[in-house]
Formats: sequence, C-alpha cells, structure tokens
Amino acid sequence: MKIDHFAVVASRSPDAQAALAEITSKYKVSKPENADVIIALGGDGFMLETQHRYLNHEKPIYGMNRGTVGFLMNEFNSDNIIERLSIAHSSMIHPLRMTATNIHGTSKTALAINEVSLLRQTRQAAKIRISVDEIVRVPELICDGTLVSTPAGSTAYNLSAHGPIIPLSSNILALTPISAFRPRRWRGALLPHEAKVELEILEQKKRPVSAVADYTEVRDVTSVLVIMDPSVVINFLFDPEHNLEERILNEQFTP
Repeated sequence: MKIDHFAVVASRSPDAQAALAEITSKYKVSKPENADVIIALGGDGFMLETQHRYLNHEKPIYGMNRGTVGFLMNEFNSDNIIERLSIAHSSMIHPLRMTATNIHGTSKTALAINEVSLLRQTRQAAKIRISVDEIVRVPELICDGTLVSTPAGSTAYNLSAHGPIIPLSSNILALTPISAFRPRRWRGALLPHEAKVELEILEQKKRPVSAVADYTEVRDVTSVLVIMDPSVVINFLFDPEHNLEERILNEQFTP
C-alpha cells in the first residue's frame, strides 16, 4: 500500500503524549481527513475509541502500543514509519450492531467492534431469555450477564468470561454467559455470523440490566437485539509478523 500522508492521534496518557511529540518532531503529519492512514497511540481501549471516532472517514488505522495490553496494537517505534505502514497487513472486520430498548420504550443503536454485553445493575442476578433467529434457545438464564462477541473481540471480555477464542476468518460469533447460575451447565454457543440474537430481560424492574456496545452503555434495558452489520467495515493495520489472525491463533496456545 502506497502511503503519502499519515495522521497521528494519541490518548491522554503521558506515554502516549510523549510518543506523539516524538513522532511529530520527526515527520510532517496530516489531519485525519487528509491522511491515507491514521496512527493511534495508546492501548486497546484507545484503538477502539479511534475506530469509532473515525468510522465515517473509512481510513485504515495502525495502532502503536503506549498502553497496557496492546493486543490490537503494534510495537511502538518512531523510526521508518512510512516503510512500516507501506508493508502493513490489513485485517478487516464487521462490527456488531446493538439495538437496545429501555423501560421507557426508547431505543438506542450502537456499534461494537469487540462485543455487546449485558450486565446486572444491582445485587440481584439477571434473568434473560435468549432467542436466536426468533427461536427461543434459553428460556431463562440466571446470571450476572451475557455477551455476544466478534472474532476480533473473542480474546477480550469473552475470553475472561471463559468463552472460546474464535479465528478471525471463521464467520462465527460467540454467545457467552457471564457467571451463569441456571442453567448451571450451559457454557454458551457458537453462532453463524448472520445470526440474529435477541436478549429479553425478565423481571426487569426487580432485576435491572444494562447493555454495553464497546463503550456505549444503555441502562435499564428491556430487550436487546444484536446482529452483525456487513455494511460497516473496520480496518486494522498490523506489522506482517504480528497480524491479527496470527495473534488470535497464538492466544489458543498461550499457557
């Protein structure tokens, strides 16, 4: 990929701001709307924030880790940036689209690159009915919550909730319970990427639940619809030796 202009954005952390100063002292950078690539300096959370912020620009985003985990980021190095961008590998994914309806009948739509999660708001366990393609699959899940994850997000919250790691090219979604009490033996399901998942909150006044799409939260929901949106493309750039497909595969062999 030929790169003539790149932009740089950074989180507010001291490490990210120092990296921003280092890069801008070495290179002439463009505004995001005029750039071929946007470089994001920070951690995974900032990468997701940057992808959402510049979604309408349809620019590939190359992350350099100045945060904590950095699973979605490349190693930080201010040398040879143009060369690195030119040979970077592209990983394109489609996000999930969440439509959450609250107790007042108001609906909110948001995109999720990693996952859509439902979480109990109080000490009371949540009760959730799960339907897939309009067929009730779990009549009553008593739990702390549940989530629907993309392959890219399968190594994030999904993995922490003991969900499966999903190869990027598998066209599969993970439906994973969070601390399920009943049915006690249910560990979740793998679904085709075109599946329509509907989550209905039972006893919602007594057992309130919030819904989160990446970092967009809707509280006191009554129902949540989750589908993958093929009309939206998220474009990550990675160094050839550390592409996203390989990272997800490696996670399955990490002790």
